[in-house]
Amino acid sequence: QVQLVESGGGWVQAGGSLRLSCAASGRTFSGYVVGWFRQAPEKERELVSAIRWSDRSTYYSASVKGRFTVSRDNAKNTVYLQMNSLEPEDTGVYYCAVRWPPTMGSTSPSLFGSWGQGTQVTVSS
Repeated sequence: QVQLVESGGGWVQAGGSLRLSCAASGRTFSGYVVGWFRQAPEKERELVSAIRWSDRSTYYSASVKGRFTVSRDNAKNTVYLQMNSLEPEDTGVYYCAVRWPPTMGSTSPSLFGSWGQGTQVTVSS
């Protein structure tokens, strides 16, 4: 089973950037969709981006499209989320998780597993 560890969160002013990392151990990401979820206080966890490891197909929610970029590094077995033009509404705990089979278009958190511990992102206005 794959174990995931997120890093790269922090505090940033609106308009700033952060890059989150999701590193896998135990096995590779091969064969999975890797999703980035965000959970703001008192809100449900939502999928903001995903990438299918095999062909780099990507998904972005409407709220982050054009500002966030998801990518992968095969050699490091790591998925990144580059977040630019951050807004206070981007504040929350960001988690990565995997889905198998690797079907894109599934946004429900219940379809993903092997959740990491999360990394806090705080964007001040």
